[in-house]
Amino acid sequence: MSRSGKDSDRRVKTARGRTASSTRWLERQLNDPYVKQAKAEGYRSRAAYKLLELDERFGLLKGVRRVVDLGIAPGGWSQVVRKRVPSAAVVGIDLLETEPLEGVTIFQMDFMADEAPAALEAALDGPPDLVLSDMAANTVGHKQTDHLRTMGLVETAAHFAVDVLDKDGAFVAKVLAGGTDADLLALLKRHFRAVKHAKPPASRKGSSEWYVIAQGFKGRD
Repeated sequence: MSRSGKDSDRRVKTARGRTASSTRWLERQLNDPYVKQAKAEGYRSRAAYKLLELDERFGLLKGVRRVVDLGIAPGGWSQVVRKRVPSAAVVGIDLLETEPLEGVTIFQMDFMADEAPAALEAALDGPPDLVLSDMAANTVGHKQTDHLRTMGLVETAAHFAVDVLDKDGAFVAKVLAGGTDADLLALLKRHFRAVKHAKPPASRKGSSEWYVIAQGFKGRD
């Protein structure tokens, strides 16, 4: 995707009641080429391009029949799946309300709830080929705490993937700077033939997010 264009950077006047940080966020959004591209192409968020770029590099969506989207809101990743593989069945879950998407079953519930995994499995007619997780915990401003909370979500997502994936399936999850924790990395390497980390170009340079890509699910012990 081209990052060039004729538009000059747009600056936002600091309005009464708006903090300096929110002004910077709004200014960044207005000048972000991925945000502009998402609007032009009908994607609900710039995050769609992260999955598109990961798919270009790793072939994640090739031949998939059933996909689970953890942390689906606002729906950009599921839009990518539906556009690239219209025949795939997709089920997603998020605490936040997500506008309906054609061909996607959406649960508004906590993935950490005891009943969530069974609900996701029941919505598909067989084991998924791909489990996607773009989940991140709500931040509290304490770096170590935020890291631990998000990695707890990733670990739960990984165990879910190991429990439900079809043979040769794949798992993709957002992690934070420093990559995947040692225990989680060991789990993935035990169950998948290839485990790599990547930072797609659509991830903002200043962001601490990376993605772990585990492919070639070996099956359960």
